[in-house]
Amino acid sequence: MDAAIGQSKNFSYSIISYVFFTFIGYFIIGLSLSILPIFINKGLGFSMLVAGIVISLQYVMTFVMRAYSGKIIDNQGPKSAVLTSMLSFSLTGIILIVAYYFKFSPIVSLGFLVLTRLFTGSAEGMIGASPINWAIMALGEKHTAKIISYNGVACYGALALGASLGVTIIKNFSFYGLGILIFILGILGYLFARTKENMSNKRSAIEEEQKSFWNVLGKVAPFGLCLALGGLGFATISTFITLYYDYYHWQNGAMCLSVFGVLFVAARLVFSNAINRFGGINVAIVSLAVEALGLTIISLSYHPYFALIGAGITGLGFSLIFPALGVMAMKTVPSSNQGSALAGYGLFIDISLGVTGPLIGGVADAFGLPYIFPFSIGIVMLGLALAYYLKMNQSK
Repeated sequence: MDAAIGQSKNFSYSIISYVFFTFIGYFIIGLSLSILPIFINKGLGFSMLVAGIVISLQYVMTFVMRAYSGKIIDNQGPKSAVLTSMLSFSLTGIILIVAYYFKFSPIVSLGFLVLTRLFTGSAEGMIGASPINWAIMALGEKHTAKIISYNGVACYGALALGASLGVTIIKNFSFYGLGILIFILGILGYLFARTKENMSNKRSAIEEEQKSFWNVLGKVAPFGLCLALGGLGFATISTFITLYYDYYHWQNGAMCLSVFGVLFVAARLVFSNAINRFGGINVAIVSLAVEALGLTIISLSYHPYFALIGAGITGLGFSLIFPALGVMAMKTVPSSNQGSALAGYGLFIDISLGVTGPLIGGVADAFGLPYIFPFSIGIVMLGLALAYYLKMNQSK
């Protein structure tokens, strides 16, 4: 019994040693996520639409880099992608310091912030699937589900922690301290990655999978679109919650991201078997409904504490949408194409995050910040309707 427990712990530590790179990457992303919109809008004097566009450049670049990252993993192994990602994250810290130094010239400062977002997006694109692939190659494909689960916890846990800590660092050490911390974290991740053994990708029929990618993408698109609609609720919170709190003169808007992340992680851990028990599409429908409920609570909140509750419920709902719909998407293709299916399916969350900034920023500029969450509720409800339609189609 003790030996079995020891083996289980060692195996968990092995997974953690790979998804640790995901944690570093998304912790760095979280550090600036909650403070850049306010700096662009209040510090530099640009509109919320501009702030949304600048923030979303990261996700556009992530979208572009995912395919390139896949080629690097296939040809050189995931270690190369992780190393490149860590160096790119370090570079964003240096550029962030320069952007803050030129705050007296808003256009110049904004230009460096654009560079920061582009390099952050490149780093995220390279780190996205690399630790997962690295762990699978090292530990075996039979552990894929557990590895993906650990990676999701590392991702959103890091975002939540980083968003909260970023505000504290800015208050005490300004952007200079934040940039130095980001640089150091990236270098530490790079040095740790260098100590780990690279793995070669031994999957067969790679060329065949690449040729059929667009066909596979078409098959997973209905589930990916549903994911994208659901992802807009999370993206609205992550990009605009600090501005939303500032509008109502509330304090600690970044706490919403932390509460969101905590409930997201909790749902992944507590309800990990729900998809197997009740089916992916049923879990997706319930999850989208819970997410819409959380956004509604934020929209109707007259006190920041209620908004925190709404953010937590939103995180609880959003948590299982990706794996629930992902299971359904994987069933639409043969096993030889599941790698392409997962890559194509994942692109839709990048699209959702990339579109949200300018879309919600435009809504805020045109109608006012109080309208961004009612708009988001409507989009998530469209996702709920699509999920229900897919369920009805499935039962025919």
